Amino acid sequence: MREFEAKNRYFDELFSTKGLYWLGQNTNHLPMHPAVKQALRDAVEAEEFHAYAPPAGFEELRRLILQDLGIEGASVYCTDGAVEGLYIACRTLAEPGDTFVTTDPGWKWPVAFTRAAGAKVIEIPIYDPAAKFKLTPAQLEAAVTPTTKLIYIVDPNNPLGIRYEAQEIEAFCAIAKRAGAYLIHDCTYRHFADGHTLAWRFYPERTIVTYSFSKWLGLAGLRVGAVVAHPDLIERLAAAPPNTLGGSVIAQKAAIAGLKIKDSWFPGVQALQRRNQDAMRQAVAKVPGLAMPIYPSHGNFVIIDVTQAGITPEALVDAYREQGVMIRQGSYHSKTCGHRFVKVSTTVPEDWSARFCALLPRMAEAARGRNQVGPLF
Repeated sequence: MREFEAKNRYFDELFSTKGLYWLGQNTNHLPMHPAVKQALRDAVEAEEFHAYAPPAGFEELRRLILQDLGIEGASVYCTDGAVEGLYIACRTLAEPGDTFVTTDPGWKWPVAFTRAAGAKVIEIPIYDPAAKFKLTPAQLEAAVTPTTKLIYIVDPNNPLGIRYEAQEIEAFCAIAKRAGAYLIHDCTYRHFADGHTLAWRFYPERTIVTYSFSKWLGLAGLRVGAVVAHPDLIERLAAAPPNTLGGSVIAQKAAIAGLKIKDSWFPGVQALQRRNQDAMRQAVAKVPGLAMPIYPSHGNFVIIDVTQAGITPEALVDAYREQGVMIRQGSYHSKTCGHRFVKVSTTVPEDWSARFCALLPRMAEAARGRNQVGPLF
């Protein structure tokens, strides 16, 4: 069977598993706010989906996104999930002979998009406790060349959960500006971070900010996100996007409702996911050989390093899957350091987190010596 077919069947089987505990995709499985649920019902009952949405998104949604980011003078282009915005940016701006600089580990798909455009990719390793698992300005400076067209910073980092300080973001922007490069600031997880700083603040002319509703609001399956940039840059990105007829009407109405209730609702989500992080940290500390190298995480997930436990991430994922719990192996994010860790989502009901924690000692033992694991994606 071809890999793509196998991958699709793998996720179809996961989706079809009744009662599966989804702790592997950073998605939000907490109860939806009633106002958001009502907005979905209203849009369906009014059958608003018969018409195409505006090509860049509803004006109210575009305004609310800018308001949430605290940005003025930018333009918003709504997309079918934030990943489509990354696709548009990479495929529009990258050309053969260009260089794309990012970190390892990081989010794999912009790397694939840019390679498909014919550009060279440089991935700077950051799985290093001595550097606090961060890209340093010195590393970035050394990697940038006259061919560098795009610098891609995932902040907070997926899968590590670190976030950059304001002075670090300012330094990255200065490097990008000197090189004349575009800076893509992937802010998918910014709502879970303490003290997040937008690169737009320092380099508005060539910074592209991504915005996601999949994680903080839990609309992953509805597919709605955005890219935010200078109006001249959005004009270029909007010239030939994959979807010229506007995104999902229903998803956008839910996103509008979510932004209106965010200030009153989201603090409860954040408090709960931080409690889940702490519970997982305590569970990890009780299993010899396991470690949580980054705590607290500034994303809605944590990583667990397994290298001293004598097990592989894949074996641990497989053991949990047999118990109806999905977690993610590090190799999804990195070929060089993915053998070191698994990633576990924390925007889940507390009983899901409790089940993960209760199973951990037994799953670690079950994973030890498990050499035959089927394909994981």
